Parts: sequence; structure tokens; C-alpha cells
Amino acid sequence: MPYLLVIIFVVELVVQLINTIGATTINNLIWNAYLSLPTPLAKEVAEQRKKQKEYLAVRLELNATSSQDEFARWAKLRRQHDKLMEELEKKKSGFEASRARFDRYLTTARLISTRGAQWVLPWWYGKEPMFWLPYGWFPYYIEWFASFPRAPLGSVSIAVWQWACTGMLALVFETAVGIMGLAAASRQARKQRQKQPVPAAGAGAGTGDSKKEL
Repeated sequence: MPYLLVIIFVVELVVQLINTIGATTINNLIWNAYLSLPTPLAKEVAEQRKKQKEYLAVRLELNATSSQDEFARWAKLRRQHDKLMEELEKKKSGFEASRARFDRYLTTARLISTRGAQWVLPWWYGKEPMFWLPYGWFPYYIEWFASFPRAPLGSVSIAVWQWACTGMLALVFETAVGIMGLAAASRQARKQRQKQPVPAAGAGAGTGDSKKEL
């Protein structure tokens, strides 16, 4: 079943990507992408940012106004300040509730499409051979392990193919992360070396001349 081979590989690839990047980071990226779309929530976010700028302007003006010398103006700014703060708090609680629902739905969809598939597919297609090993090339115990747990003897089961994909992808991702870490450390070391001060040529030459005179 070639299509099952590809599906299992893609599922394991997605799982490894999530484990490497992090579910929280992926949620944040998808959330920001969702807010960039022309949706009612994105419109509310734009209005909230405008409100925040207005609130900061009023707050700065309020701090610069004396409550004793300009009491009427200070009282008016204070009322605006408190009103804007109350509106921002309400909007903030609403956005937090929307974000919590978004994360909950996204987490549920991710678990069903990854972890659910990791369990359901091997159980449903446990007796189906993914592909057959060349006849007579391997001893009995290898054929038995390759067909574990329920596939016909001499074939590779979906569970074994899944284990192979998981192990191979984990090794590839660990190697890639290690290489990127070494590259980042190397760049950081080069930057630090470039920041170190270079001794002046004149200082060394003056020292040499003084030694010769002595």
C-alpha cells in the first residue's frame, strides 16, 4: 500500500516538526497568521491597538499635568484615562478568552491528526502488508520482527514501518539541530573575536626601540 507508506511518513514528519519547533511556537505563528486575515477579530485587534495608543497619549498628558495648578484639566484627563483603561481591560479579557478557545481547537485538531493517526492507522491496517521482503534473503526471526504484530510473515507491517520512520526522522532532526547549533556558536565566536580590540602597531614598535636603546 504505497499511499499508506506516504501517509505514515508524513504523520511522523509532522510530529517531529512539532516536537522540534514546539507546540506553543506553532500556535503563536498560526494565531498571528489568523490575525493578519480580514476577520472580525483582526478588526477588533486593530481597534484595540488604536485604543492603546490613545490611552498612552492620555496617560503621558495626565502625568505632565499638575492636579493643583490645572485641576479641571487634570480631572478631565483622569476620567478619560480611567475610561480607556476600563475599556482596554474588557477587551483584553475578551481576547484572552478568544485565544484560549483558539488554542484549544488547534490542540484538539493537532492531536487528532497526529497522535490519533499514530494509534488508529496501525490498529486499523495492522494485518495489511506495507511491502514484501525479498524471498529467502532474511532469516526467520527478521521476517517475524518485520511483520510484527499481525502482518503476514515475510512482509513489513505498518507498525514496523512507523517505527522505522520515527527513528530515521528523529536522527535526521537531531543531526540538523546539532549542526545549526554548532553554526550559531561559530558565528557568535567570530563576532566576539571581531569585537576584541586590536593592539596598536605603534605601541609594539615603541617598546622594541626602547629595548634597543637600553
